[in-house]
Amino acid sequence: MKKLVSLAMAALLVAVAGCSGGGQSATPSDGQKSGAATGEKVTLTYALWDKNQMPAMEEIAKKFHEANPNVDIKIELTPNKQYWTKMEAAATGGTLPDVFWINGPRIIKYAANDVLLPLDEQIKADGVDLGNYPKALVDLYTYDGKTFALPKDFDTIGLWYNKKLFDDAKVPYPDETWDWNKLKEAAKKLTDEKKGIWGIAAAPYGQDNYYNTIFQAGGSVISEDRKSSGFDKPETIEGLKLWVDMINDKVSPSAAQMSETESTQLFESGKVAMVYSGSWMASAFNGNEYTKDKVDVAYLPKGKENTSVIHGLGNVIAANTKHPKEAWEFVKYLGSKEAAEIQASKGAAIPAFNGTQDTWVKSMPNFNLKIFIDQAANAKAYPISKDTAKWAKLETDYMTKAWAGQMSVEDAAKELAQKMNELLAQE
Repeated sequence: MKKLVSLAMAALLVAVAGCSGGGQSATPSDGQKSGAATGEKVTLTYALWDKNQMPAMEEIAKKFHEANPNVDIKIELTPNKQYWTKMEAAATGGTLPDVFWINGPRIIKYAANDVLLPLDEQIKADGVDLGNYPKALVDLYTYDGKTFALPKDFDTIGLWYNKKLFDDAKVPYPDETWDWNKLKEAAKKLTDEKKGIWGIAAAPYGQDNYYNTIFQAGGSVISEDRKSSGFDKPETIEGLKLWVDMINDKVSPSAAQMSETESTQLFESGKVAMVYSGSWMASAFNGNEYTKDKVDVAYLPKGKENTSVIHGLGNVIAANTKHPKEAWEFVKYLGSKEAAEIQASKGAAIPAFNGTQDTWVKSMPNFNLKIFIDQAANAKAYPISKDTAKWAKLETDYMTKAWAGQMSVEDAAKELAQKMNELLAQE
């Protein structure tokens, strides 16, 4: 694959890494100043994609600026659908933001192509304790023995449900005893064609939906060594079929309907009684006039295994930032307990900093958010490889065809596995 940076940039990376360690902690809590306190005015760009988290991120940036008045933080919000296209172009052109959000599927590609600043020297010099974060997240953002991000948050998936629609249909609320059979039975009872209400939204979403049921059925998306696909396994196909069967049983909107209106939007308008979605939706549902007092969340219904997908975001620094010291001080503060508490108190996300998650749970007492924390104990990591994006696009294409009835689930899964294996062999 074409290198995203030139040899000149690679040389710059060495220089930057050599001069960006050390320094005292610069967080609002200790009142110490970063290198920018020498008088130079510095503006750091900080890129993210979730508007629901903007209030928390703005508050964090404000607190950092108060302690480091010579460092301004310019937040750049780009919707997720455009975010990675923008980052790819910026990486190729050498114009990445100083600091930006990254996720599991992209970390290896960006780290391997030398566009991210390794953080190990800075972590060691400033005594940052990586034990403050879940080990799975630290490992996720480690590549070739180097740490490239400080974990920001983590998420698991829950079963969101509309209490009013359950009450109207006289269906008991979901609880920890639910399995797939109870889920399907409830979806049928909750579906009211005359009122235009569906029991569940079975959208072709990986992290939200079928990754969870694949794992619960005993299947896999990719092998542990990341060298082969798991989509052709009978257990994986079983996990996929659960969703397509619910569309065929007409307890879910069709794939076409969900392509026009997203499942969470249908849920927010009271057209769908249940939806699988992540902890990241809590703040959105809490801020929605319809859902804030009509919905709640429960543990995922069990399959053969009781599990959920876990994922989390990290904050990274562009290798060619003009302000490596200030960027590190900001990332260090983003990964601090104080910043985590701000995230948690505003309901932005489950903070990665251990011991602060309870604040997030208490931030929205109208929802049973503790289930997301509980599910982390048995969760399985989000599937990735060196170039996840390539096979993820194929996955989307084939699953879209299966959901639309253009291919059987079995044929789509087996063809995907074959093509996915070809791509993995090139990594």
